[in-house]
Amino acid sequence: MTTYTKKGDKLKGNKIKCEARKISNPRPVNKSGRHKTQQIDLRDHAECIIEKESKYIAKKNK
Repeated sequence: MTTYTKKGDKLKGNKIKCEARKISNPRPVNKSGRHKTQQIDLRDHAECIIEKESKYIAKKNK
């Protein structure tokens, strides 16, 4: 399994599990039109694992 540690590395999936010592409060982020998502910051020993791959992204990379 590859570990990404550089600034700007990105994870994509349907379900991503994260652990960290400090987690910020969720804040809304505008996407397109009425669609909104939430964003949080993970600090101090943050780690994330993809638990469920996105079907669209998996097909696109093959």
